[in-house]
Amino acid sequence: MKKFLYLWVFVMAVGCSNDDGPPPPPEGATLLFPLESSECTTGVSINEDLSQVTFEWMPAKNVDLFTLTVINLNTNTPQAITSASTSVALSIEKGAPFSWSVTSSNNKSDISATSDNWLFYNAGSQTTYAPFPAQVITPKPGSTVLMNSTNEVVLKWLGGDVEDNIVQYEVFFSEQNPPTESLTLTNEIEERTVSVISETTYYWKIITTDNEGNTSDSGVFDFKVL
Repeated sequence: MKKFLYLWVFVMAVGCSNDDGPPPPPEGATLLFPLESSECTTGVSINEDLSQVTFEWMPAKNVDLFTLTVINLNTNTPQAITSASTSVALSIEKGAPFSWSVTSSNNKSDISATSDNWLFYNAGSQTTYAPFPAQVITPKPGSTVLMNSTNEVVLKWLGGDVEDNIVQYEVFFSEQNPPTESLTLTNEIEERTVSVISETTYYWKIITTDNEGNTSDSGVFDFKVL
């Protein structure tokens, strides 16, 4: 009887220990296509304005569903679609710049994982493309930040271009929206240190120019200084 009791306690202990651990979180997907900073020419034409592009990524562990998010950078209009597959076809505007990413999730965990964010142009009638609108790294839009010991904040962004021919960034920065003060033009350097005052909200944007005179506007971002 004692042997049976010991065996029952052991089985229950093992069973409980297996249930105590948290479910494994999903892995982030590795993006495959469209390629980063590329011109996508494989879309199937639907009409004068739209073509259907197939987005592809690698399988990931512990994932039940993937959510593909594609953003038209000209209009900041997102499209999102959820699928268990690792490829999704989506109709998007011809000749426009896009960003895309994939979020992984599973049914047993509240945790999700997001892939890298890639940029591309969907092929249209043009033969040259403007640079991609600069993407903010820091300060995050709408965030509240601390200034450093010299009352400064560092603005950082990421630029990109299909032809890789960016020649300058022009940063606009001020307390007004839209920002009015044009800071020094920079080439290749994707950050700028600015002087700030506490308890103040600031607005900024980046105009990117390539060597053919094409430009893109990042749109206006804001942050508050403590």
